[in-house]
Amino acid sequence: MRPLLLRSVRSACLGFEYGHWRLSTRFCSSHSSRSTTDDHDDDFSDVFLDHRQIGTQQELYMINPLTPGSVFLLPHGTRIYNRLLAFMRAQLRVFGFEEVVSPIIYRKSLWETSGHWDKYKEDMFEVGGRNQETKEEYGLKPMNCPGHCLIYGAAERSYRELPIRYADFSPLHRNEASGALTGLTRVRRFHQDDGHIFCRPDQVQAEIKASIKLVDNVYKIFKIPSYRLLLSTRPEQYIGTIEEWDTAESDLRDALDESGQEWLVNEGDGAFYGPKIDILIKDSNGKEHQAATIQLDFQMPQRFQLTYRGDDDTLGHRPVMIHRAVFGSVERFMAIIMEQIQGKWPLWLSPRQAVIVPIADRHVEYARRVKEQISGVPRGDNADLLDFSISTFYVDVDDRSSTLGNRLREAIKKGYNYIGVVGDKEMADGTVALRQRTGKPTAMNIEDARKFLIDSVARYE
Repeated sequence: MRPLLLRSVRSACLGFEYGHWRLSTRFCSSHSSRSTTDDHDDDFSDVFLDHRQIGTQQELYMINPLTPGSVFLLPHGTRIYNRLLAFMRAQLRVFGFEEVVSPIIYRKSLWETSGHWDKYKEDMFEVGGRNQETKEEYGLKPMNCPGHCLIYGAAERSYRELPIRYADFSPLHRNEASGALTGLTRVRRFHQDDGHIFCRPDQVQAEIKASIKLVDNVYKIFKIPSYRLLLSTRPEQYIGTIEEWDTAESDLRDALDESGQEWLVNEGDGAFYGPKIDILIKDSNGKEHQAATIQLDFQMPQRFQLTYRGDDDTLGHRPVMIHRAVFGSVERFMAIIMEQIQGKWPLWLSPRQAVIVPIADRHVEYARRVKEQISGVPRGDNADLLDFSISTFYVDVDDRSSTLGNRLREAIKKGYNYIGVVGDKEMADGTVALRQRTGKPTAMNIEDARKFLIDSVARYE
């Protein structure tokens, strides 16, 4: 964590102004002497928060000692998680992936075939059933690749079908040491934007190049300032022949050279089944985390006897398998982004996009109508099924009996992107006084306010 810079305790003045309404409150802040009337995001703090503090403050997730290393995503954290997955699903369609959902538990024999039982067993959870006539050993999956091999191998494939690209977001389990468990960055149960490509040898270069482009496209949206490309080569414990490894590493080197980006060699850190391109991004403390990965695998197709019918009409051709992830662990990616933006979510990703604050009790019903129109979600007491094509937003109404000033400060603290105030004037005009976390409010009619939010999301703002 960054060192805490102590400053003298001074009063800070917070002002809100909505047309004919003006509020001013004065209170003490030990974090900053700046007034929030500056272009400043109103949390009165120059103190760096790590993702665990932000997660608690915004009620995004929790961890319970009864299930160590497994995250409970709370409602607002689930909104972020679902938005990340929706975003990634949209990008994967552009790059030709088809989503599948695969089991999380498999017989030991599958892991023996894949090589995991021999090379990765210590990091797996073994599972045994009770009251069975024959005791069988099972393993919770630490990765999706063997399951995707079963899907590929379930039908005869032609060279014309390749490449086949599978995406999978189902949960994975890895038996991390208890002392290493940390918030969202090091967990035992997690989700990964996992993908596997089965292709012909002559398609490898194009597929790796496309995977690097996908990573770059996604990271630009999240404004990740920089990342490092590493070629991780053959480890001490590996499967396959040295000749196969040399071929795979050569393919990855060529793809990295063609990318035009700088890259380094990370000797001996490849997966046991193949070399890989690891993509490292830094968190706000400067610590690097592996996020994206692109791995080339000649071994798994051999072990599962995967084939395709070639243009010579023979069935013995062996596909090449490429493993790839962009977020990597979705939970860890959430943590990195959380710290990078210090919990100030862009509108398109925000779990609290807008709140409508009525000035007095007589404005509450109007505030609820404004919420309904802006959110695009009708109230359940007068609603049919929601049109699946309609854009919707997370909009709340704060009609508590607290003062307007307290409710506005609370909205800023909770991180709402937009705050709308409604009073007599807004009711009469059919408008809402809308402002961002900073800046002055603007009177807008309801349809214009909704269109403004839709346009902002379309620009990933």
